[in-house]
Amino acid sequence: MFVDTHCHLDDPAFEEDLDAVIGRAREQGIAWILDPGTTVATSERAAALARQYDTVYAAVGIHPEDCADASAEDLDQIENLAQREKVLAIGEIGLDYHWDENPPKAQQKAIFARQLEMAGALGLPVIIHDRDAHGASVDLVKSSAFNPDAGGVFHCYSGSVETARILLDRGFYLGFDGPITFKNNKKSPEVVAFAPLDRLLIETDSPYMAPVPHRGKRNEPAFVADIAAKMAEIKNLPVEKIAEATTANAKRLFHLEEGRS
Repeated sequence: MFVDTHCHLDDPAFEEDLDAVIGRAREQGIAWILDPGTTVATSERAAALARQYDTVYAAVGIHPEDCADASAEDLDQIENLAQREKVLAIGEIGLDYHWDENPPKAQQKAIFARQLEMAGALGLPVIIHDRDAHGASVDLVKSSAFNPDAGGVFHCYSGSVETARILLDRGFYLGFDGPITFKNNKKSPEVVAFAPLDRLLIETDSPYMAPVPHRGKRNEPAFVADIAAKMAEIKNLPVEKIAEATTANAKRLFHLEEGRS
């Protein structure tokens, strides 16, 4: 059994064949899929898909690239959505300093901090997007804006071993996607090798970043098995051990072992 802890099933790329995509995931032993929203609209869509499909769960949030015009009303809507059935986390939230045209850093920080506070108040973990903003992201999760008891994952982790050590010490999980299978990616495999098995998650970030041997194709949750296989290679463990550990980690982080629905 595998779990894809980050897959945008709400994306238009899946409009034409979503039933088939979810069917292929089942055939590959994907026990469940977590669909994180990036706007109010996609969060609503993710929550709706979670109600429609028994193997799909949702997270809700406003992504840093989509936060330029985020209002107090938008954040209230996210908070309301977070209390729906099968919504497991606040996310995808965070910071993205990669593109100059992204929203101003101050706006990103303000929206990120507000959603961190929201997660703590609701007792929900967070799914964090951190791109070229490692220092600022660490500072915010170390600040009073974040309740460490809520827990969370740094999705598609791309930082260093040194930053990973800080996050692991603060109780975070690290999520890994297709890039760990890319030949030119040296940093992520080093972090996978360093991190303890009980703090790793596997995810696809579908429909983006398909792993080897599917590069250039639309990514989908069935391909999480390829992420697990690469993680097993890096850790020098049977893939069954990776499946067992990462599934247990996902259940623990997202409180599914407590029976949340």
